Amino acid sequence: MASSGKIPVIGIAGRSGSGKTTLIERLIPLLRKERLRIAVIKHTHHDLQFDVPGKDTHRHKQAGAATAILVTPSGIGIVKDIDNEPSLDDIILRYADDADMVIVEGFKHEKALKIEVFTKKKGREPLCASGEKNYIAIVTDDNVDVPLPRFARDDVDAVARFIISGFLKGDAP
Repeated sequence: MASSGKIPVIGIAGRSGSGKTTLIERLIPLLRKERLRIAVIKHTHHDLQFDVPGKDTHRHKQAGAATAILVTPSGIGIVKDIDNEPSLDDIILRYADDADMVIVEGFKHEKALKIEVFTKKKGREPLCASGEKNYIAIVTDDNVDVPLPRFARDDVDAVARFIISGFLKGDAP
């Protein structure tokens, strides 16, 4: 089982536009039905554009605050300057320590176990065909020759069952 501390971590990998976010979006409600508290951590190479120009926290950051925190009765948002990108483990320990499971999108170089979302429309071979051992399944409607469990794009229920049985019930591949 891949985890940060005691929290299981599963990566959703694939090329840009392959459907990673859509799969995660469809998995979360199914995992929530199992009474799981899910944290999702997305990595991007783009600059953070989280705050809204003209709003108070944006104005605070523009004025030079190293950290701006917005607190509401239903959530908290933090915009914080960093000198170095933190590791996935550090992010989980600091911000997702109350989760039952963490799903990561991006973080291609992390060693978390990964499910690939693949479409031939994006060209090239599946990432999992590279021989990297961290891939444990593929979600695709295309005919691909990889030695992994394969799930159709619309069979999100089966992907959720695979995740639950493999990561939360101790039957990890």
